[in-house]
Amino acid sequence: MSQTIELERKTTATAVNQLDQLKRFTRIVADTGDFSAIKQFAPEDATTNPTLILKAAQMAEYAYVVDKAIADGKKSGLTGKALVQDIFNRLLVAFGLEILKIVPGRVSTETAAEKSFDVQGIIEEARNFIALYQKNGIGRERILIKIASTWEGTRAAEVLQKEGINCNMTLLFSLPQAVACAEAKARLISPFVGRILDWYKKSTGKDYSATEDPGVQSVKEIYDYYKKFGYNTEVMGASFRNVGEILELAGCDLLTISPNLMAELSKNTAPVERKLIPEQAKASNIQRLELNEARFRFLLNDNAMATEKTAEGIRLFAADAVKLQTYLVDRLK
Repeated sequence: MSQTIELERKTTATAVNQLDQLKRFTRIVADTGDFSAIKQFAPEDATTNPTLILKAAQMAEYAYVVDKAIADGKKSGLTGKALVQDIFNRLLVAFGLEILKIVPGRVSTETAAEKSFDVQGIIEEARNFIALYQKNGIGRERILIKIASTWEGTRAAEVLQKEGINCNMTLLFSLPQAVACAEAKARLISPFVGRILDWYKKSTGKDYSATEDPGVQSVKEIYDYYKKFGYNTEVMGASFRNVGEILELAGCDLLTISPNLMAELSKNTAPVERKLIPEQAKASNIQRLELNEARFRFLLNDNAMATEKTAEGIRLFAADAVKLQTYLVDRLK
């Protein structure tokens, strides 16, 4: 009888899909603005950006979210560009509010890419987002404000964190950026795995296995650094190109994953091994990096990949924000 029970236990354990196995030691975050996908995979948190919101806003099933943002914006008394910007911000928050009805944890809302080098502009926009959420009964503990990992972004995050506004530092491609974010006491960082891989594949013409993946290696380095030196900033791997990258980062504090990759993980029951372990990270021989503004700018400039991908990411998010605003102008007409 006991052998039968043991066999059933092993069979049940084997049948657990990889997404659920990951959830045992990593906080899973949905990287989408699609509510149905979030409901399907039951993540703890969700992240959005202008590209994801642009895609979701144009889906017929979410027209009611756009319509409400427009209706609320019209009540503001604003006109012209100021009205469009107000509706744009309301729309980002409106999607966040809907997502928070589904996930038990937090949602990330992104500041304007065009303000990536404007400390005060970032701070003011973050405060505005928090105020909009609070008007809808959502406390700041459930919100992460996404900010590009420029030097100015880290300075804004330092101010906001002191006000109890938690920041998710995005467009992050290097250890110096990660260290600056941690020194600013940002709540969370989102190093971009797939975009790093994209750059190296294009630069070298090589294909990389999951273990050799330069994006994976970058996140491991950052994770080791944070754990070794006792930073409280959370590490959330982002921008994945394949499930191999995700599985190599099993054990990371958080992983934000697109619906298509969550679906792939949910269909596979192969065992998932934890790869990132705090105790091992603390034993690493990584050296402390001393940073000030000049050192940060030099090290970032010295890293061609990080420089190019940060700049490219800011441009792409800014372009998609313009597309979304154009879409809203058409809806207003």
